[in-house]
Amino acid sequence: MKAKETAVVLIEFQNDFCKEGGKLYDGVKGELARQNTIPNAVKLAEGARAKGATVIHSPFIFNEKYFEDHQMKGIVKAVADGDAFREGTWGAEFIDELKPKEGDEVLSGKCTLCGFNNTNLDHLLKEGNIKNVVIGGFLTNFCVESTARTAYDKGYGVTIMKNATAATSAEEQNHSEEKIFPLLGQTLSVDQFIDQLEE
Repeated sequence: MKAKETAVVLIEFQNDFCKEGGKLYDGVKGELARQNTIPNAVKLAEGARAKGATVIHSPFIFNEKYFEDHQMKGIVKAVADGDAFREGTWGAEFIDELKPKEGDEVLSGKCTLCGFNNTNLDHLLKEGNIKNVVIGGFLTNFCVESTARTAYDKGYGVTIMKNATAATSAEEQNHSEEKIFPLLGQTLSVDQFIDQLEE
């Protein structure tokens, strides 16, 4: 995998998921610890940048326009009803460990499961002549999986970072890793990915 043809997409490394006091933290804190998700994601971003890959941050943001334009159901409605990821709040901010660095890209408009929906992700990938999409973040079996499915449908090579993602349980994590992701691409650890990435 050539670094210049590769983009690392970091999904929702925001305070509401990752930090004590975050609206969704209690749901993932066990898996964050088991997977060592945040330190691995930091290693992922730093390793990708060092070799010349693109790093793209994909935050989930709810604003008033969203509530005017969308009829929410299911998991997205539950997150909105819990007051998470509200624009301008601490919970919606990137965690300190993974704030965007110079040269990174930041998506705007993500307010559904898929990182491609209502964002300029596909445009950025095409503009950068990207062939490989590497995904870390939350939740493994929802936003990560949804983004991976779309990347696959659009013809990108898909790689999931198994230890830089988290679901709400090991059972859910393992199901995506074992049953879904092998049909879409490959699942690697951060170290395996960085070792494979060619400058």
